[in-house]
Amino acid sequence: MPTRFRVTPDRKIIGQGQTFQCAIGKGGMVDASKKTEGDGASPIGLWKIKRVFWRADKFDRPKTALPIIPLHPDDGWCDEPGDPLYNCAVKRPYPASHEVMWREDDLYDIVVQLDHNTDPVVPGKGSAIFMHVAKPDYSPTEGCVALALDDLKTLLSHCDKDTGIEILRAN
Repeated sequence: MPTRFRVTPDRKIIGQGQTFQCAIGKGGMVDASKKTEGDGASPIGLWKIKRVFWRADKFDRPKTALPIIPLHPDDGWCDEPGDPLYNCAVKRPYPASHEVMWREDDLYDIVVQLDHNTDPVVPGKGSAIFMHVAKPDYSPTEGCVALALDDLKTLLSHCDKDTGIEILRAN
């Protein structure tokens, strides 16, 4: 049976006999069918991990069986619903609205791309739904799931191409 980590409404990730504290979207959790760009909500559903990005200038490659790519200073992620590369990695400078992936605040030292709104990409249904490093106070995200760096590394060590990240609805 594939590994599955469950993200609970009380901001925990449970799986492989471990529980990690996490942050979720400031808009709470929302059915994936109702997710919209900029709503700040984490999409409910079972998501596969597409790939992992990391800051190779800061630490060695995390241990994982997942595809992993070093980040570069010109990496971005398009969040402009009208752009043909919406919800895709882009190289900066980029003419449409995009996130900067090479951040100075350490939150994107590891970025795990979840497969929300990827096949097919539907404009306006949410972009850049990641797992990434949490702020020290675990304050809410823009819709991502965020963990402490060491917890994220531990979680990734249990992941492979079949691992699922399940964002659960509140009862």
